[in-house]
Amino acid sequence: MASELFDKGLEIRRAVLGESYVNESLKNADDFTMPLQELVTEYCWGAVWGRETLPRETRSIINLAMITALNRPHELKLHIRGALNNGLSREQIREVLLQTAIYCGVPAAIDSFRAAREVFAELDGAEK
Repeated sequence: MASELFDKGLEIRRAVLGESYVNESLKNADDFTMPLQELVTEYCWGAVWGRETLPRETRSIINLAMITALNRPHELKLHIRGALNNGLSREQIREVLLQTAIYCGVPAAIDSFRAAREVFAELDGAEK
C-alpha cells in the first residue's frame, strides 16, 4: 500500500515507536495481518497522529491514560517508550499514571506502574 497518508503515518510511527520496532512489525506481517498494519499506519499514525492540532507529547499523554484504562500492558509498554521519545519525562509519565489511579482505578494504575518500571529498567540496562 502506497499512499501519502500511509507514508506520513510510517514516518510518524517510526519516530514515536522506533524504527526497529516498526520495521520488525511490518516484516513479520503476513497476508492475514498486513491489512491491519496498513490500517494502523495509515489511519492511526497518518490521519490522527499526523494532525497538527495536538503536539505529540499531548497525544502520548492521552494514549497512556487510555491504554491504562483498557488494560493493554503490551501496548502500554510500547507507548511508554513512545512517550519518552516524544519528550515526556519519567516524572510526567508517573503523573499521568497517578491520574489514571483516580479515574481508571487503582488496579489499572498498579499494572501501569509495573509496566513503566519494566520499560525504565530495560532502558537503563541498555544505557550501561
